[in-house]
Amino acid sequence: MIGVVMSTIDHPIFLESIRFIKARLGHTGLDPLQQQVLERLIHSSGDFGLQSFLRFSPCACEEGIVALQAGATILTDTAMAAAAVSPMALRTTNSQVRIVLEWAPEKSVLGNTRTAVGIERAWRELCDELCNVCSPIVLIGSAPKALEALLELVDQGAPPPSLIIGMPVGFIGVAESKRRLSNSGLPYILLEGTRGGAGLVAATMNALLRASLVVS
Repeated sequence: MIGVVMSTIDHPIFLESIRFIKARLGHTGLDPLQQQVLERLIHSSGDFGLQSFLRFSPCACEEGIVALQAGATILTDTAMAAAAVSPMALRTTNSQVRIVLEWAPEKSVLGNTRTAVGIERAWRELCDELCNVCSPIVLIGSAPKALEALLELVDQGAPPPSLIIGMPVGFIGVAESKRRLSNSGLPYILLEGTRGGAGLVAATMNALLRASLVVS
């Protein structure tokens, strides 16, 4: 079954690349789903060094897949991540992919960013709409303030995300936002330190979307 699914959604060059990555990595100590995330991250970045920075909360991949299979929306902080995830979402779970900037003001608010304001508005609206459906999976590849804003909302009693893929990239407030996520008690997949970006959160999400076809 797994081979059939892989052959229908994966290009032969991708499969050959994954075989190369597996051979180069050797034994990682990760479980199979975590391993798939790592392989996809390395394939997307060309950086085997990411292994040292990749962290998972317990059962994060499984919780993400359960949410996808239950119809969870995927909420991203950038159009780039949405564009990279949408084709795989269409081919697998048909998940809706939304962008935080749909809710953002046209100009930044004093003391805050457009994305941070957007995620606050998006979270209230989406959670009101969803009721008993799984809360969204959130992808943060660019905006540490948006990640902080989401964590603050949850601390104040808002419904928690089904999973946060927290990989904002940069130097100002980035490592701090990831540390807060790692201490939040929420399901997460993150890259410690300054590494991240839209391409890497999309690669992580695509690994879970791909796995959702073969995990019951």
